[in-house]
Amino acid sequence: MKKLFLILITVCCQTILFAQDAKQLHENARNFMHAGDYPNAILVLNRALALQPNNLELAKDLGLNYYYSKDYKKAVEVLNPLLERDDVDDQCFQISGDAYWAMEDAKASEAVYRKGIKKLPNSGPLYNELGKVLWTKSDFNAIKQWEKGIENDPGFAGNYYNASKYYYFTTDKVWSLIYGEIFINIDPKNAYTPEIKNILLEGYKKLFAEADLEKSNKDKNSFVVAFLKTMNKQSSLASTGINAESLTMIRTRFILDWDANYAAKFPFRLFDVHRQYIGEGLFDAYNQWVFATAQNLPAYQAWTNEHSKEYNELNRYLQGRIFKLSSGQYYH
Repeated sequence: MKKLFLILITVCCQTILFAQDAKQLHENARNFMHAGDYPNAILVLNRALALQPNNLELAKDLGLNYYYSKDYKKAVEVLNPLLERDDVDDQCFQISGDAYWAMEDAKASEAVYRKGIKKLPNSGPLYNELGKVLWTKSDFNAIKQWEKGIENDPGFAGNYYNASKYYYFTTDKVWSLIYGEIFINIDPKNAYTPEIKNILLEGYKKLFAEADLEKSNKDKNSFVVAFLKTMNKQSSLASTGINAESLTMIRTRFILDWDANYAAKFPFRLFDVHRQYIGEGLFDAYNQWVFATAQNLPAYQAWTNEHSKEYNELNRYLQGRIFKLSSGQYYH
């Protein structure tokens, strides 16, 4: 009995040591990966997996490092068995699908993303990737994937970015503006934020190009109807042109009218943020940040120098706030 007890203790100690060794090896591998030394990361991860062959995170990182090394065939070889596991996450599907895409196998890439969505229907990144694959084939069902991603994973920014660009190049007058502004609030420092800011400025110019914003609207969506009706009341303020200054006035009056008529029916996080900035005296600074950077960057930089207090306070808000739509606020 005593001998059996000692054996059990020895096995337990070895298991703990292996776990500790694998954890340290994983940390070392990630340091190599962050330094761009993918061959050494692969070497260390293979040793860690020898200790813990069923560790999903180790295998996923191994596949990722093969992907970064442009050994795409090896990446899918490592990742594809993980896709059958119950504990698989969306990153495994994403890396595998991206590897197939890099090998110019669009059909396999699409199949992986679809399989991932079937298993993980609330994954924003997978809807985003599937939408991009469809869009390269000029398949307009891409927008359906981005919309599903927005509905099921409202905190993921990528679907807003692609949906905003899609709607900008259609006759739509509202959703490009809504989705684009949500995108830059979720991820203010994203590399694509300047592009979307330009789309927002040009989108408002398109919106006010007609004297009657409601006249040619074919969208019967009740949120869109309310948005255009409320925005139409501010049309006279656009007579001086669309720029950061006029949009501050237009959008301030829009929020006041929206609160009086539609806020109870359509609670909306984006408009809550506008309301907060108005109350804090920062809505002008916010609109300068959104529109003036696209309109005239040197002029915006001069504005920030003259209004350093408001600029710094706005930055504090942008950096300290996590923007996410509340459940039940998907109106499309």
